[in-house]
Amino acid sequence: MRRRENPMGSTMSRRTFLSASAAGVGLAAASPLQLAAQEDKAFFDLVAGPATAPLLGNEGPASAIWAYGGTSPGPVIRVRQGEQARIRLHNNLPQPTSTHWHGIRIDNAMDGVPGLTQEIVPPGGVFDYSFLAPDAGTYWYHTHNKSWEQLARGLYGPLIVEERTPLPVDREMVLVMDDWRLGEDGQIHTESFGSMRDWSHGGRLGNWLTINGVSSPDLMVKNGERLRLRLINCANARIINLRFGDLAPWLIALDGQPLAQAQQIEPSGVLTLAPAQRADLLLDVKLEAGESAPILEASRLEGIAIGKLLSDGAVGAGLAGTDLPTLPPNNLPAPDLSDPLKLKLVMEGGAMGAMRSAVLDGEELSIRELVARGQVWAFNGVAGMTDQPLAEIQRGRSVMLSFENQTGWPHAMHMHGHHFRIIARNGQQFEDGAWRDTELVAANEKVTVAFVADNPGKWLIHCHMLEHQAAGMKTWFEVVG
Repeated sequence: MRRRENPMGSTMSRRTFLSASAAGVGLAAASPLQLAAQEDKAFFDLVAGPATAPLLGNEGPASAIWAYGGTSPGPVIRVRQGEQARIRLHNNLPQPTSTHWHGIRIDNAMDGVPGLTQEIVPPGGVFDYSFLAPDAGTYWYHTHNKSWEQLARGLYGPLIVEERTPLPVDREMVLVMDDWRLGEDGQIHTESFGSMRDWSHGGRLGNWLTINGVSSPDLMVKNGERLRLRLINCANARIINLRFGDLAPWLIALDGQPLAQAQQIEPSGVLTLAPAQRADLLLDVKLEAGESAPILEASRLEGIAIGKLLSDGAVGAGLAGTDLPTLPPNNLPAPDLSDPLKLKLVMEGGAMGAMRSAVLDGEELSIRELVARGQVWAFNGVAGMTDQPLAEIQRGRSVMLSFENQTGWPHAMHMHGHHFRIIARNGQQFEDGAWRDTELVAANEKVTVAFVADNPGKWLIHCHMLEHQAAGMKTWFEVVG
């Protein structure tokens, strides 16, 4: 990956970054949703519509985007664990849309998938989302119609479910990462939407990386403080690998779910976030006044700085260096692997793949015919959505699902309405594998997961490389009874 240089300069001032990020990511402790939901049970108005953003920095031209609440990322939506979230979506876009609440074990009617869980919201339309937030953690919300275009234009935002007892840290930061495909004029490259090259290869990869919608921000920190970093990868298809200079943060949660034991990421290591994945880190700041640590996208050996942590001086009695706190686990049901329902998703297709044909809308088509219809990926020999589910599962049944990637490309497999536990990868078994809602399955890899199908309704499974989803890599299952 190569980050495109901005001839007009890409370094944002502290004032510009703070003013942009305060609206877009909301580093303040409070949020409108939290107050509205707790005080008067009113709905928080979330308006999707056209906007502009200074993606190139304070000296570049503003980019035309689509956004929630006028900013990308959209406003931080916060709700406490076990409480009700109420959001009223207003569609001021020129296209129909919907909003998906990614990672929340949500009531099916609120999941935001047009044609499966709700009617699509037309331009000028309104839809009320109201759901319980059962699990604390870092989640996000995003469009779920033409998401390969609408999300690439900026329609996403953080969703934070706060623990009943706050984690003892000095401060937290929400860092939303994205890569944008911009033309030389600084505008989103709309001509490449729907490109079959993107759809059949790795997906839509951008050329301009941002944190909280800002190019190369300076994130002000204090020496001696302990930070909780909530990281979200909102890119269409970019797998992001992160390093933090000489700092060594501790990984404490993945996809909102606490790890049983914190894992330290050494300076030589990387944190990998596939599209839609999240991670919570604890970071003890050890930087004297004026010192900085780069945030590196380290997919290449030397890494590319996409921002930096900049110290503004000592804070006194910070929490850095004290005992590490632990997050209480969420109450996820443990799958019973003594007699699970066994399912398999074989992934086929794409450029340089061996797939010669697949079933589309009940008809067996050659790969050339599939390409002509924009469908080049398949699950179990079937491209695109089907009338019948992958499986009809009795509520409470434990399920073992194997993802078998027979393609030349990685896929970020996302399951709606549930979290699953990783139990095996390429034959290696895990007794207490991590809980995820999105798992990266590398080319020619087999990953087996397990979960309890305890959430009634129709639930989507798809690749979160969004062009892969659009080009055939999606299916669904139904939990009944």
